Amino acid sequence: MNKESQQHPFWREPMALLVVGLPLLSIVAGVGLLIVAIRSGGADVVTDDVRRVSQIQTTDLGPDDRARERKLSAIVRIDGDRVEVRPVTGDYPDAPLTLKLEHPVRAADDFSLVLQPQDGAWRARGEVDTGHDWNVQLVPADGHWRLLGRLPKDQRAARLAPALASPTR
Repeated sequence: MNKESQQHPFWREPMALLVVGLPLLSIVAGVGLLIVAIRSGGADVVTDDVRRVSQIQTTDLGPDDRARERKLSAIVRIDGDRVEVRPVTGDYPDAPLTLKLEHPVRAADDFSLVLQPQDGAWRARGEVDTGHDWNVQLVPADGHWRLLGRLPKDQRAARLAPALASPTR
């Protein structure tokens, strides 16, 4: 009996290992990817209350429309440990306003400041890291309207305006 005619067990054959091993490896990789996808959570960066109706995402644009109708705009300024919002156009209430600073990537870094009216502006004490961009929202306590803006990296001021553009005539 010579060596060539001798039978080998199937696990010692390289082709048999490929035939069984590759499908098993793809199943393990698929399950691993599924676990990673489930644990990572949603990728929504938008913090608005979004509803899904018939696979279409909808959000309430009423606050943006009311800010546009009232012709509201403002400037937010960061000065050391002080944050100030100055109105540019529109009629603002003489009541506290909330300034929401949202990190563009990490929701854990988001925070809000309650600004108190003082001498025609709204002010609060608070440290703002200008080492990265911020998405900025200004809202009254009742949430009736809102102004949006973006504070770019290393800048200390930003314009806040309604998200909806004024209709052109």
